[in-house]
Amino acid sequence: MATAQQPTATLHPLSNYTFGVKDAQPEEDPSVAARLMRLQSEYATQGMRITVEAVLVVHEHGHPHVLMLQIANTFFKLPGDSLKPGEDDVEGLKARLNKKLAPPGSGADVPTVDWEVGELLAVWWRPNFETFMYPYIPAHITKPKEMKKVYLVHLPDKKLLSVPKNMKLLAVPLFELYDNAARYGPQLSALAHLLSRFHFIYE
Repeated sequence: MATAQQPTATLHPLSNYTFGVKDAQPEEDPSVAARLMRLQSEYATQGMRITVEAVLVVHEHGHPHVLMLQIANTFFKLPGDSLKPGEDDVEGLKARLNKKLAPPGSGADVPTVDWEVGELLAVWWRPNFETFMYPYIPAHITKPKEMKKVYLVHLPDKKLLSVPKNMKLLAVPLFELYDNAARYGPQLSALAHLLSRFHFIYE
């Protein structure tokens, strides 16, 4: 049962959502090394990168599942991307969700269902131009290179989600993510812990 201090989140069945396909969106960086090199180059001119990502939760058989993008059949990521300098977190995240998951032709000409950006679930920090990120700033770091904010985004009861054809959108159950950093990495495997404070209402 939910308590007065426990936030609630309404989850709808995976079968309520329709999945379409749209033109491929090649990754800006062909490799992790290239991404870190671009981060280093941009840091010199723009300072710390701010990235926003969305946690979209549905349910199947009464168990929460997180929608994730899979790239090249191996790499999993949450939908989202880095912000432009000075860009608002929430508006920036909505724009990136539209880019990744809105139907083709939506945007200025075709209205889309507004994304309901909810609670901030986590903040991760990249202390150096390396792959490691931490849920805190290490004590000896005064100038982290990237801050990643992860938000819960509440889905409507029905929605068409269109996925770039070079990616897959998979519903990964929390029991698969829990304690499974070996497959999903520390950030994604932590989602089971981060979502545990919510009382889920299964519609």
